[in-house]
Amino acid sequence: MQEIVKGANVSLTALSEDAGSVVVSLSWTSATGAGDADVSVLLLDENGKVRTENDFYFYNNPAAADGSVQLLGKTPTENGDEDRIGVDLAAVPQDVVRIVVAASQYGDASFGDLDDLRMTVADRSGEPLVGFSIEDASVETAFIFGELYRRGEEWKFRAVGQGYETGLAGLATDFGITVLEEADEPGALAEAGGAEEPGALAEAEAAGSPKAEVPEVVPAGPAAPSLPASSAEPTPAEPDAAEPNAAVPAQTRGRAPRTTKKKTTLPRAAKKSLAENDGWRPARLFPVPTLKSDREREVRATSVLLSVMEQVPEFGRRLTAAFGAPAGRMQTFTEVPLPHGDTPKRPDGVIRVERAGKLWTALVETKTNGNPLKAEQVQAYMDIAARRGYEAVITLSNDVALEGTAMVDIKVDGRRKHKVGLWHLSWAEVAHQAQMLIHHEGVGNPAHAWLLQELLAYLQHENSGCHGFQNMGPAWVPVRNGIEDETIDLGDGRAVEVVESWERLVRQVCLRLGGELGQKALPVQRTRRGSDAQARRVAAAERLCTEGRLSAELRIEGTSNVIAVVADLRTGKVRTSVDVPAPEGSYPLVIVKRLLRLLAEAPADLHVQSLVAEGNGPRGTLERLRPEPGDLLPRDGAPLTGFRLTLIKGMGAGRGNTESGFIRSVDDAVDRFHQGVVAHLSSAGSRPGRRG
Repeated sequence: MQEIVKGANVSLTALSEDAGSVVVSLSWTSATGAGDADVSVLLLDENGKVRTENDFYFYNNPAAADGSVQLLGKTPTENGDEDRIGVDLAAVPQDVVRIVVAASQYGDASFGDLDDLRMTVADRSGEPLVGFSIEDASVETAFIFGELYRRGEEWKFRAVGQGYETGLAGLATDFGITVLEEADEPGALAEAGGAEEPGALAEAEAAGSPKAEVPEVVPAGPAAPSLPASSAEPTPAEPDAAEPNAAVPAQTRGRAPRTTKKKTTLPRAAKKSLAENDGWRPARLFPVPTLKSDREREVRATSVLLSVMEQVPEFGRRLTAAFGAPAGRMQTFTEVPLPHGDTPKRPDGVIRVERAGKLWTALVETKTNGNPLKAEQVQAYMDIAARRGYEAVITLSNDVALEGTAMVDIKVDGRRKHKVGLWHLSWAEVAHQAQMLIHHEGVGNPAHAWLLQELLAYLQHENSGCHGFQNMGPAWVPVRNGIEDETIDLGDGRAVEVVESWERLVRQVCLRLGGELGQKALPVQRTRRGSDAQARRVAAAERLCTEGRLSAELRIEGTSNVIAVVADLRTGKVRTSVDVPAPEGSYPLVIVKRLLRLLAEAPADLHVQSLVAEGNGPRGTLERLRPEPGDLLPRDGAPLTGFRLTLIKGMGAGRGNTESGFIRSVDDAVDRFHQGVVAHLSSAGSRPGRRG
């Protein structure tokens, strides 16, 4: 990969023969794990302005109808986050000469709060071509990382690194987008008999500001509407009258995503059944009760998934864009015989995508019911793909991929000119993407939404074998027993295996929670700069051996809430908790009463602990505190800084995903805590549903 400095440029076609479709990645790290930014992409004409409302892409408008741009979403890395964008350069309209890639912060945050700001561009196979690191970020709240631009028949990349102290509003103004000021919104909750206060407890006052008001682009005319921006930002000038397609963003908080076409989503609540009794089973497009063997499950699952990918363009593109596939006509096939020496191979599936006369192809290897991928099988498919010119091999199983850990060990012949990308999907990720489309983001027509619903019903059926990560592995039982009887030694390699399984479980919990909420839920990694994934896991394994605990933190994107999850193997308990800051300027007893009102529907066994500047204050369950809220006040008169809310649940012992298993108990604990506690706080003030 070629490293360039600020202001430098390089030809993409000179770096790779396979740069017709690229994946742009923006990444950053944070020492606290709380740093975040929103990515946006602007398509500009020769005048340096957006042409129409469809030239601005962000979280509420993530994909171009022609497939030229698609925001692939945020993924956790070793020390932070990475946002990826798929750009099909062959599909970019001819009158677009520049593609600007930017990111913006929100609230009082700035890019100086983040570390390791970086942009990379990879080709269709996933091979990194060029990288650029930003080292001078300070008070800027928006940044142009870089841009792709035309020079004749080729595309080039320029490292820009330009920051804006005026945030997204200042950046948008440069490209023909206007934002105007508006008064702040009134508070959502008022104290009984008192003046209205903004938000719920500290969730509206101190738990973190909502994200930057990322604009939704609408056409600007002579009487175009205006958008409120932060009162700290100056009002930009009106767009040039000579620009008839200049755009004005409109406020999106609390609104449904704006798209160029109406999208179809399905309601969560099922209509009243016409069945005579509850024992009747509804007819399904993809029946599964007859599946008995692993081979039957693999064949059926592959065929069901690939057929839906072909018939629902949004879904097929969502699953393949991250692997370098263009947006085009997709065809899928199963059980395709391919020559391989004396013994022909038969991959589970083949995906072919045609765009502008060019063909992108991938082999698919599927496993279900927790069966592991076989290295020799994947190696054979990689060799076949390299010889026959396939762009990718996609593996699909119940397992979840981790940063820095290969799903299978393969050898790549560096002498071959043609590069093949090896990618992995988990069944949990497939279900997550289907859920996001049918319940939150929408698809092109009702038939496609119904197809996705049938696919989701199939994946979630107990006989499908597509339930995601469901086994903590062979090391789980001996490590758990060693911790219980205090016989496990530091440096035991099995503890590292358990930590890796724990990380897979946490990522799957995030996928499930994110699919329910319509927002990304991401693990928070609090590690030192420069530390690698394996070193982090070794350190976590040492803590597991000495303390007997597995711990993780989850953050719902767009909120300041960080949910801590601790599995204590010595006590057999799973603890889920969240810290809620207390607002300033109110009497402590008023703050406590307001908190208890917000938690009126929370479980009675919720533990509430007051936090002070140095240490912890009194604690008790909601059941005991509701009649006596004063018991939560610090007895020595110490200033109240916040509260810690905790639910404690019994931990399953089995390594699998059965009703009594550890995986199920962790998943249920997070679900109960979010629904019973965090959702009540969020609905009152912190507005985590910004992206729903």
